[in-house]
Formats: sequence, structure tokens, C-alpha cells
Amino acid sequence: MLLAMDIGNTNVKIGIFKGDELAYTWRVSTVASHTADEYGMVIYDLLRQGGHTFEDVDGAVMSSVAPSLNYTIEHMCSYYTGKRPIVVDHRTRAGIELCYDNPSELGADRMVGAAAAYRFYGGPVIEVDFGSATTFNLVTAEGKFIGGAIAPGVKTATESLVHTAAKLPRVELSTPESIVGTSTKSCMQSGIIYGYAGLVKYMVAKYRTLPEMKGAKVVATGGLSELIAGVEPELIDITDRALALKGLKYIYDLNRAK
Repeated sequence: MLLAMDIGNTNVKIGIFKGDELAYTWRVSTVASHTADEYGMVIYDLLRQGGHTFEDVDGAVMSSVAPSLNYTIEHMCSYYTGKRPIVVDHRTRAGIELCYDNPSELGADRMVGAAAAYRFYGGPVIEVDFGSATTFNLVTAEGKFIGGAIAPGVKTATESLVHTAAKLPRVELSTPESIVGTSTKSCMQSGIIYGYAGLVKYMVAKYRTLPEMKGAKVVATGGLSELIAGVEPELIDITDRALALKGLKYIYDLNRAK
């Protein structure tokens, strides 16, 4: 049984694989002050829900964009499962070639997402991750990661708007009835949801003009991927919220066989 963990700025996504099957998925908050024991107890309780214990774990893999938690999660894995996790970085085999100016600067989440999109859906592919940041990751038909873009995430931009403009309230991130808002709430929802759909539409159109990305598929992941896909259904070809965890399993298998 494989324990896979994708440590983001907001959430830690946890997956349990039984063979090739993603049997369980959970999300817990990313809290820099949590100790290895605190995360260990959280995962212990989650495993118990599925009738398992740490003794059933025979491998672990993790990616992280929260450096302050790296040692904590690594230590938790080693102590509670007895297995040292594979920690994904630019030196880890991922089935794609990193054509990036400085590969060490590439976030592990982007690398995992790009590798998973290429492995499971083929290339050329544009992987769009709607997380704390909205990232665009491009992989050619030959498996070359050629870069992409990073924009503020939907929730990140919304929180910034609320904090900066004193009279604007927090609103539910849902699609308004019309693109024309008739209240402060619906105006904000329209600007946020349709605005981000427009961002994705423009970026994808520009990327597809590149010779190596002609006809590229668009694979979306992240918590708000289905919301944006619902606004522009013809824009996004595939929505896969488990893409990062599936990518971690793929990378684990590649590196375990070394």
C-alpha cells in the first residue's frame, strides 16, 4: 500500500494506493507549526477509517511547495511507517525532460502535474492547476516540459480583493446566473469566475499558436477546476482532480525501479 502526499500552500492532499487503484483520498490543512506527531495522528485516524494502520504502508512518496514542512512530513513518514519517502524534486525521474532555465527553481507540484498529464493523457498537453496559484504547464509530444505561466490563484485573488477593498464582502465562489452582475455579490462572482475563465481561454489560445503545442489537449486539476470547466466546457478537455496523486504514484514507480 502506497502513501502519497502532495503538500501545497493551503492543503495537504493525501492518497492511498492499493496497487494501481487510488483507494482513498483526503485533504488536511497545511499548518507549518504542526509537528510530525500531529500529522502522524491525523493520518493514523484517516487510515483507521479505511480499516488500515501504518503497518500496511509499504512505500511513501511526497512533493512539496511548503519547505518548512518538508522535514516534518519526511520524519513523520519514516517514524510511523518505517519507510523513507521519495521526495520529488528536479533530480527525480518523472518521464519528462525539463527544458527549464533553472530546473531547481521548478516547483515540485508543477513537475508532478506536467508529468502526470503527459503520462496519462499524452502530448502535446497543457496542464492547468487551479490551486493557491493558477499554473500553466506545457509538455510537447516528445515529452519536453518547455515552461508555462504562473498567475494568482482564484481564491488568492479573491482574498486579496476583499482585504484591499474595505466595502467588498467575501462571496461564495460559484457561477452567477448572468455574466452581468446586478448586485455587489454577483458582480464579484462574475469578475472572478468569468474573469479567470477568460484568462485560461486567452493563455490556451496563445499556447496553441506555438508549433510544438499545436492541437494540445487541456487538462485541468485543482479544487476549482470543475467550476471553471463548467463556465467554458469547450475549453477544457479533461478535468482530473486526482492528477497530482496519480502523478506521485507514477513517479514512485519510476524511481522505485532504479
